[in-house]
Order: sequence, then structure tokens, then C-alpha cells
Amino acid sequence: MNSPRRERREADPALSDPERLYVITGDPDGSERAPLDLVTMVVAKAQPTPTVQPEQAVILRFCQAPLSVAEISAYLGLPFSVVTSLLTELLAADLIESRAPIVRATLPDRSLLEAVMHGLQKL
Repeated sequence: MNSPRRERREADPALSDPERLYVITGDPDGSERAPLDLVTMVVAKAQPTPTVQPEQAVILRFCQAPLSVAEISAYLGLPFSVVTSLLTELLAADLIESRAPIVRATLPDRSLLEAVMHGLQKL
């Protein structure tokens, strides 16, 4: 039995259009972008307002639960630099929060926590 062939999707020309990306990010005014990287976690603090751009409203809906910048970029189908620009505006408007992901090594060792728990139970 032959395996089904995957069809190659054609790239959406609107996603690679530099004019569209310029319109989304706005006129660069020389302001600094937020220090975001691909693994920075983003969570919405508020619902989208009528004044935000459509892409920003989608970000706010997606980020009801924490998402990484890489996931946001993939879901929107936009380049990382464009997503970073949109997130910088949302951070400035205090509509989202961002934080570095929790590194597993910084969490306490489970065996230590269990030892402390058992010690407290014996008291």
C-alpha cells in the first residue's frame, strides 16, 4: 500500500510582502525594542481593545495562557522581528507581561523537598 503523498503548500504571498510587514510594524521611530528572545514567555494581562491592531488582538487572544515568542511567531506566520515589534508595543501599553522561562536547574531538587516534608511531618 502506498503511503499518502504530502502536498506542498504554496507560501502565502501576503506573508512575504515587505510592504505589509512595514504597515504592521509601523514607522520605525528609533525606539528600542523589548529584550525578547524566542523562548521568552508572554501572557496577556487584558482583553484586546478596539484600538489595537488586528495582529495584536490575535496575540492577546492567543496569550490567555503563556506562550513563547517562537510559538506566537509560528501561529501568526510572521517573522520573529515583526512579532517582537508588535510585542514591544503591547508591553509599552501594559497589555501583556513577559518573562524568561523557568530553568529546570533553578528549581529545588524534588528529593530535598520530600526530605523537608517528611521532617516537618515528624515534628
